[in-house]
Amino acid sequence: MLRHTRTLALTLMTVATIGLGCVGGSKSNPVNKEALKQYILPAVPADVGTRLDVDFEGKVKLLGYKITPAGNAGPGTEIKLTMYWQCVETVGDGWLLFTHVLDSGGERVLNIDNVGPLRDWVDNKQALAPMAWEKGKVYVDEQTFRLPDQLNTPELTVTTGIWKGDARLKTTAGPHDRENRAIVAHIKTGAANTPKPTVTQIPLKSLRVDRMAKDAKPIKIDGKLDDDAWKTAATTGPFVDVGKGTPNPAFPVQGSAKLTWDDKNLYVGFEIQSKSIVGGFPKDAKDPHLWEKDTVEIMIDPDGDGDNLDYYEIQINPQNLVFDTRYDKYNEPKDDAKNVYGHMDWSAKLKSAVVVDGEIDKADAGKGYVVEAAIPWASFDKAKQVPPKPGDTWRMNFYGMKNNGGMAWSPIMGEGNFHKATRFGKIVFGMPGEALPTGSASGSASALPAPSMSAPMKIAPRLPMPPAK
Repeated sequence: MLRHTRTLALTLMTVATIGLGCVGGSKSNPVNKEALKQYILPAVPADVGTRLDVDFEGKVKLLGYKITPAGNAGPGTEIKLTMYWQCVETVGDGWLLFTHVLDSGGERVLNIDNVGPLRDWVDNKQALAPMAWEKGKVYVDEQTFRLPDQLNTPELTVTTGIWKGDARLKTTAGPHDRENRAIVAHIKTGAANTPKPTVTQIPLKSLRVDRMAKDAKPIKIDGKLDDDAWKTAATTGPFVDVGKGTPNPAFPVQGSAKLTWDDKNLYVGFEIQSKSIVGGFPKDAKDPHLWEKDTVEIMIDPDGDGDNLDYYEIQINPQNLVFDTRYDKYNEPKDDAKNVYGHMDWSAKLKSAVVVDGEIDKADAGKGYVVEAAIPWASFDKAKQVPPKPGDTWRMNFYGMKNNGGMAWSPIMGEGNFHKATRFGKIVFGMPGEALPTGSASGSASALPAPSMSAPMKIAPRLPMPPAK
């Protein structure tokens, strides 16, 4: 039995071609061992750049690094970083490299874990990760990345380390922080330091979503969002920065979502703006790691209490591939080594369609894409009431994602990852033209109509933000 019904429409300016190549995501191609030989040295070279000698539990040493430009680099600058690692003892299966670029307050600005020849993500692992390193050899780790076009920190710090699941190899010598990250380099940006908004300054999002009129024509799932029901559907308005709750035009993906419902389905429509649209998965992939490239994401906690118990995750990418799963509690069950993310046998049984404006897997060759989905209420097997009654509140969040980063309807504000249900917005279900039952929702959710859609936003150039842990 099929888990989903899917339709993919590639239209408008160009005919999209779907390739299997990718940047920082799962690949179907095998590791090119011959090409990787140039990054493996039999002994420590005479020049390893600036010495660091960071020791990771006596198993691996970060000998040193070279960085260009050195010292100062303004917003938008391309950075070339080369690090020299020595394998002292074999580390065992599952250990991978990570690199984080932090602002002056310690907040992560970039995740470039899977950027570079050693780190290309192939078959759910890095091409030449520490788990494959041989004792005594030195590994030349090259990373090229671009700083965001907009920065609000005068200094960036490049940190790196070795991780597996929820663990990191401990740093026992050399420059490092309390989170077992080696401190590699500091970059002066010349930007002013802008205070980050606090959670209390960013109220939790709330949105009333009315049922479709009973005499309305059924929604046709074709990825166009041109049915009459969508004209009056509730809309989230433009997505915001996940960590700050404010617009972030520098992020390479912008978007918004629309919602409506009937007795059978929850209907969700996404309008995503992006110059570079990435697919990159086999067309028959089952539950692929869509978050590693381009996708939209829906998080749903049906009880409305934000307790992260029995919640659902659904992702749909520009190829109209679907990842769907159910979690018992916050991020559990989860086992990175076994490729387990929730109860992946759960199926949303959804019907979806995608229309792409541009060409997939070609840089700066698109404008964006539209996702349209009908999700049966019956799929939410842990919900107390389906379909919801007028006045019922569910917790949801909506994301437009690229390389495991994203923009959100309701910002997380540093309180956790994209799964943090206490930061999901409140969806209050209603009937058109009717007041909500007394005490069913806050005035902010029940008294105000849904906000109108804004004009399309400008899209900034793509930033490299590979998979996070």
